[in-house]
Amino acid sequence: MPTRYIGDGYWEIASRQMSIVTRSQQQRFKDAKITVIGCGGIGGQAIEMLARMGIGELIVVDEDAFDISNLNRQTQATLSNVGLAKSAVAADKVRLINPYVKITNFNEHVDETNIDKIISDSDIVIDALDNVLTRVIVSRKAKEKEIPYIHGAIHGTLGQITTFLPENEKTYEEMFNLPSSGKELTDDVIEELKNVTSGVPPVIGPTPNLVACLEAIEAFKIITGVGKVTGAPEILTFDLLDLSSFSLEEI
Repeated sequence: MPTRYIGDGYWEIASRQMSIVTRSQQQRFKDAKITVIGCGGIGGQAIEMLARMGIGELIVVDEDAFDISNLNRQTQATLSNVGLAKSAVAADKVRLINPYVKITNFNEHVDETNIDKIISDSDIVIDALDNVLTRVIVSRKAKEKEIPYIHGAIHGTLGQITTFLPENEKTYEEMFNLPSSGKELTDDVIEELKNVTSGVPPVIGPTPNLVACLEAIEAFKIITGVGKVTGAPEILTFDLLDLSSFSLEEI
């Protein structure tokens, strides 16, 4: 380990990545605040990766508790925490991994009444959600506040990620041709959005965890300035049953 990091725990944790970023770039990550909405299959792993990479502050949000069916993919789910709030478990895990991370958890449903409070002065918002309506609410508020919004989604062995930067002309709703695009969220529009995602989708463990890791590195790239961000209208898609399917497309 380089001697300049000995004696400072944060920099010891980050030492193995310090040949990839400069100290000032890593410092930017240390000073940054990221909100992760969803603490399940995608969110739980994204939160852990961000903590291990040395994010300075995390806001984590989820209204659900762990159940047995989560064990096939949600890396923070164990038999001992079935029934416990996902956001609280995620926060406790972060404290065990990296005590230098300031973390706040909200065990509540995200909607138009609390989204402003939740993302507040975040530098980035990460989408680890499982429904389109909440994604619309979050993406709209992120756009309004000029906060980068990193979108990730999965279905079975399929995954996708892209980032909506403040300067992007195309919004999440426009990019995916949602029925709410350009409209107020009236009861009728909300009902249409609820119908876009219905039922319980199939999922296998590696899919959400890979999306989570990709979202975490996108956040790292945005904050540190290292590497090329996957920005809308470009989208990275893959099918884990066909590794040749990994592609970066524009839609």
